Amino acid sequence: MALRRCCWGFAGVVPRLLWNSTVLSGSSVPGARSSVFSLVNTHHGCKTTELLLRGFSSAPPSTDVSYEQLKQLLAGRKVVLIDVREPWELREYGVIPGSINVPLGQVNTALQLGPEEFNEQYGGKMPQQTDNIVFTCLKGIRSKDALNTAASLGYKDVKHYPGGWQDWVKNE
Repeated sequence: MALRRCCWGFAGVVPRLLWNSTVLSGSSVPGARSSVFSLVNTHHGCKTTELLLRGFSSAPPSTDVSYEQLKQLLAGRKVVLIDVREPWELREYGVIPGSINVPLGQVNTALQLGPEEFNEQYGGKMPQQTDNIVFTCLKGIRSKDALNTAASLGYKDVKHYPGGWQDWVKNE
């Protein structure tokens, strides 16, 4: 793909690899989610040129769990539910029954503990890397961060409840 400097003021900033259309159209990372952004520039009457940029995440696709799905998982005891709020938040607002409290700042360390240490510190069974794990918080923001942390540590079946405690209370 030929690009002229008159059309792209940032030509020297974007890595040369991105200029190659075969890299962009043929790239794939197995199991990775991608977001595609398209930039079009018609500056100075130049021929319209399109550049696609893809961003990749280590989180698996379809990571959101609805209220109904979470209820089914909890009823079937097919999930490790981890609430990443601070302990004072659980005391003030409440907890989803069956959840284990691991504050967000401790998730990385906690998921690398041994099973006995995890149980002693958090009062629940240490999730295995193949377990179905759902993270929750107040509104779904911190749970998404916890999901990304767990995925980066090699946990395979990680999801989050984007509605969090607020959605749980509304539906209960």
